[in-house]
Amino acid sequence: MTDTVVIALPYFQTDAERIAAFLGAEVVPYTPGVFADIFRDRKRIIALMSMGIVVRKIAPLLDDKWTDPAVVVISPDIRYAIPLLGGHHGANGLAQELAGLGLQPVITTATESRGRDSVESVAERTAMTIVNRDSTRAVNTALLERDLPVHAIKGPSIVLAGPDVSVLVKKGEFSVGIGCRKGVGQDEVTRAVRAALAEHDIAEDNVFIYATTVKKIHEPGLVGAVGALSGNLIFLDDDTINAQTGTGPSRATRIGLLGVAGPCALAVSRRKEFIMDKKVYGRVTVAIAR
Repeated sequence: MTDTVVIALPYFQTDAERIAAFLGAEVVPYTPGVFADIFRDRKRIIALMSMGIVVRKIAPLLDDKWTDPAVVVISPDIRYAIPLLGGHHGANGLAQELAGLGLQPVITTATESRGRDSVESVAERTAMTIVNRDSTRAVNTALLERDLPVHAIKGPSIVLAGPDVSVLVKKGEFSVGIGCRKGVGQDEVTRAVRAALAEHDIAEDNVFIYATTVKKIHEPGLVGAVGALSGNLIFLDDDTINAQTGTGPSRATRIGLLGVAGPCALAVSRRKEFIMDKKVYGRVTVAIAR
């Protein structure tokens, strides 16, 4: 199964097959329920039909711009490729790919339509993902008016970022929250994280971020362990941790926190779904989300 599909009415089957061959995609015949069937399983959807049909069919399926698939409509005259959903999240790029078949991309996102970069396009181009997604609105608005500095920070280091600063890290599917006892050793943390990942068959390079409380900023064993795992570690403030929901009870309430490992993993995750709420490994607690 490919991540990209071309949905077409029977009349457009030949054109759909040509487009699918160009993209390495799969052709799926149109049926009234086809969008509902594939919406959560595919990353890029091309619809060769009237835009009105597509709007009506996908409207009840929309959830979140960070998880919804990119949807591009190709006009029935095979002239235009129009990003309908997820312009900053793959649809603009897909429309531009289709220019290779002679189609004209119709880009409507404010930054790209004016020839400006967006945070999302920078992240895609550099194979990164955005940790603090709420920042993108302020940063993209500023990018409409001027170029912004990009600071590449080599670790180990500490970054304190405001709400209008977008933080990009390497791509991956999973986030890992870590809690630990005071004075924990680097090897203890490394063993615990690797054990947790192995239990869920998750490769280390598929973890895009590690997170813990700012109260652990002076724990060299924790910082060193994430460095040994070639990971990115961020320290979360109390308000961010305590704003999370759906985590289990924790002894961290004694220090004014809802928890550490679980809430931290959830706070920086992409889909807000737990793989493992939390598990204790000696003096280390690990949680995994995606």
